[in-house]
Amino acid sequence: MSIWSLVGNASWIVLLVLILLVVASVVSWVMIVQRGMLIRSAHQNMLAFEDRFWSGMDLTQLYRELDKEDDLGGLEQIFRSGFSEFSRMRSQGTEDADAVMEATQRAMRVAISREQEKLETHLPFLASVGSTCPYVGLFGTVVGIMNSFRGLANVQQATLASVAPGIAEALMTTAVGLVAAIPAVVAYNRYASRVEALLANYETFADEFSSILHRKVHSRHRAG
Repeated sequence: MSIWSLVGNASWIVLLVLILLVVASVVSWVMIVQRGMLIRSAHQNMLAFEDRFWSGMDLTQLYRELDKEDDLGGLEQIFRSGFSEFSRMRSQGTEDADAVMEATQRAMRVAISREQEKLETHLPFLASVGSTCPYVGLFGTVVGIMNSFRGLANVQQATLASVAPGIAEALMTTAVGLVAAIPAVVAYNRYASRVEALLANYETFADEFSSILHRKVHSRHRAG
């Protein structure tokens, strides 16, 4: 009645269910670790860039420094996209301040959408593992119990010893399904909330940056 003996004596359907659940669990754990590292890095980069941005550095100088760096964080990408579009519109001699700001805000919205896509990658897979693995395990349980009752038809006297291995084999798939599903559900809920918080900070920064550029472009027009 050891675990290995149950696996070795399992029917091919139950064995296939166990393999699928184990593979789903391993893949989900890989994604959990990767997503955790990515989200933690995004949060740290956000805090570092906020300190850098609000330190009073000239925006043009900050843009030039970021343009030379690789592997930019979320806020850095948003700032670079917005300031690049802002500078491009002004270099073209666009006199309409509202048109300049609309193009700048559109560029930052696109950058935010790209960061959202990057942060939410693999989260749907974790949600799928968390929602489907218990049912896959239950399917294996049903098959195992059916096999146990079919085996009872071939014996004259049913005893607990003759039924126990099949039931244990059946319940094992449910246990493995829960082991695969619970970490995926916990990770999905945690990461989804953290991604939502990051995106809210990105949008807040985009609004604040737009206000700064708005004052800048209108002060230039008044001076002109």
